[in-house]
Amino acid sequence: MKNWEVHGRELANCNCAYGCPCQFNALPTDGTCEAAVVYEIDHGFYGDVKLDGLRTAFIAKWPGAVHEGNGQMQIIIDESASPAQRDALQAIMTGGDTNDMATMWWIYSAMAPNKLETLYKPIDSAIDVEGRLGRASVPGVFELEAEPIKNPITGAEHRARIDLPNGFEYRIAEMASGTARTSGAISLEKNKGSYAQFADLHLSGSGVLTAA
Repeated sequence: MKNWEVHGRELANCNCAYGCPCQFNALPTDGTCEAAVVYEIDHGFYGDVKLDGLRTAFIAKWPGAVHEGNGQMQIIIDESASPAQRDALQAIMTGGDTNDMATMWWIYSAMAPNKLETLYKPIDSAIDVEGRLGRASVPGVFELEAEPIKNPITGAEHRARIDLPNGFEYRIAEMASGTARTSGAISLEKNKGSYAQFADLHLSGSGVLTAA
């Protein structure tokens, strides 16, 4: 099994209410799961292949909760990635060279047997974890925007975090409000002012790297 690590940031938006019941081992808000996610890699490697400065993303949809399976998934990899980097990111995002259930990518891939062809496109993104502000755009696939949750009375920014000491994606995620608009093969119809999360990524084939 090849060693790999990814260090960077993620912005994710799903159709659940703020907080997302899935984070607490409960069923999704309306029983289904639809998500658009983008990742910025500051530095990383897969064997001897460097992944520094790359972006990757995916869009996915499940008819029920993720753990019930039968989902659709399409991966998008930065068009600037070399053939070796493309192969590396494809392997990581489909659970390759990863211990069983060690990362969210392993789980999402296992629960989404209906995979569409991977796309190689420009991925434009800006992710501010601390500020809970971000956007992402993949031409012909999706656009995503997220901002701090606002107090409905005063309009003041509301800050909340989820702390998962044994999580397979992050240790702490900042909560936000997100909206995704899709134009590709997988259509997301419920992601409007819904759950969004920002998190620092420190992952390997063994899971979250707590020392990072």
